[in-house]
Amino acid sequence: MLMTSTANGAEPILADVESSRTLVQFWDDSIAWISNHSVEVLIASGIAVGIVFGLLFIRRVGVRLCRKEDHTGWRTIVGRAVSKTSTFFMVMVAARLVAGYAEAPPLVFRTIAFLFTISAVLQFAVWAREIVLGMIERRAGSDDYHGEAIGNAMGIIRLLVSFAVFAIAGVVVLDNLGVNITGLVAGLGIGGIAIGMAAKGVFEDLFAALSILFDKPFRRGDAIKWDSTGGGTVESIGLKTTRIRAVSGEEIVVSNANLLNKELHNMTRLHRRRYTLTFGVVYSTPADDCSRIPDIAREEIEGLKKCHFLRCGMTGFGVNGLEFEAQFDVLSGDFETAFATRNAACMALLSRFDKEKIVFANPATIAPPPKPTEELWAAAKQG
Repeated sequence: MLMTSTANGAEPILADVESSRTLVQFWDDSIAWISNHSVEVLIASGIAVGIVFGLLFIRRVGVRLCRKEDHTGWRTIVGRAVSKTSTFFMVMVAARLVAGYAEAPPLVFRTIAFLFTISAVLQFAVWAREIVLGMIERRAGSDDYHGEAIGNAMGIIRLLVSFAVFAIAGVVVLDNLGVNITGLVAGLGIGGIAIGMAAKGVFEDLFAALSILFDKPFRRGDAIKWDSTGGGTVESIGLKTTRIRAVSGEEIVVSNANLLNKELHNMTRLHRRRYTLTFGVVYSTPADDCSRIPDIAREEIEGLKKCHFLRCGMTGFGVNGLEFEAQFDVLSGDFETAFATRNAACMALLSRFDKEKIVFANPATIAPPPKPTEELWAAAKQG
């Protein structure tokens, strides 16, 4: 037991001795390298200083871009990412670029490469975080998506994006340090699955809100409808729900995930509406007048504003008269405009038919023939 304790206690001492030897060797190699390659080291140092000043100038440009009034523009997003460039990363970039010029010792070169890798991974993580958050804020900052709910959503999104980006960066850094990251990656995966299952509903609505922000199936103020019963005007888009004002006046609150699972019809993006007018004329109408009805319909409908005539013709012989059908497009997505135009088309046809003495068929209820009785059968046989 005494020997074991002595051996275990000696291990930290040996590790400290090895570390001290490595530091001493690194120092000695650096001094010898600088002494033997003084000219090359001075030239490399000058180049490195120039690179650092160049990168500092680029960072200053990024800071200026951030001061512009458009806080959600692409220039501002890129400028904000560039302004987050650290001075340590700039120094390591310069050192890595000029390390091979002066034939640095292997230990010095490996140290520079190691520090450059760590700084580059962390710096790229910062850039990725700023660009992703900038893209999301660009969508959320528009006039169509606003309010306290979106602000709260951005707080949660910042936390999730930061955790994801820096978790990946940490794994990459540990891998470069020689740490076995298999168990860590497995643990992160299992933990992510557990969190996702525990907060499934919250994440579904959150990602549905992000889908609305990026894909833009509708915006605030759009008139939408789904199925055959639901619909209205979008009033607000939140983190978990979307509020819709129905045509009848009440407010409909629908979860984002449930809303995106439906087949949505965005009526605001309707640029034209097609209408079909079905009418009939009496059988006593002369054939010449019937042949002129399509031309009459064309003249009257084409004379209306925002109206495009398509076709008109006879469709069959109805019970009450000769059946006709006229189709036209109203070149407007506004329902009130389309409704008024359809009314004007009907009134124009009514007035023109009255002037041309063309009589509309009068829909009449025709009683079905009586069922044959025994007396009728007997009379039929005798007749």
